[in-house]
Amino acid sequence: MHRAWKGIVAAVTALCFGVAPVDVSFAQSAKDIVGSYTLVSAVMELDGKKSDTYGPNAKGALTLDENGRFVLVFMRASLPKFASNSRMTGTPDENQAIVQGSFASFGTYSIDPVGRTITFNIESATFPNWNGQKQERNFTLNGDELKYVVAAASGGGIATVTWKLAR
Repeated sequence: MHRAWKGIVAAVTALCFGVAPVDVSFAQSAKDIVGSYTLVSAVMELDGKKSDTYGPNAKGALTLDENGRFVLVFMRASLPKFASNSRMTGTPDENQAIVQGSFASFGTYSIDPVGRTITFNIESATFPNWNGQKQERNFTLNGDELKYVVAAASGGGIATVTWKLAR
């Protein structure tokens, strides 16, 4: 059953039978979260302070396909252009801004509907320390919103990432 219909069924049940809506937004299989998502927010908490991991108006895309493959990209909205007009001859400051303002990875994924976790098997990432790693994240699926927690973010701290299913 499509996620939107699950929510409608829960609401109608609550209205007709006077019972509280049941949480029907959990993923029962990888098929329940398949889709292309756009970034809503990526918030990092480090030393008790919260900040936008990739700055204000960050951009991002997450694709979870039906074959269990994923592609993930984050980038700061204010990435600088290279003065040389060639990414191969960026200045140290330009290169640092790009590395600190973007992240990409791809590989396979699986979900555990009981434990409400998604596991990313990272084949390759722009943060090479994560290459070959399995990373488990607690997640929630609420309608078209997918949210997960990165317990050890690549920039340090804990990150909470929220995605919206692209239409």
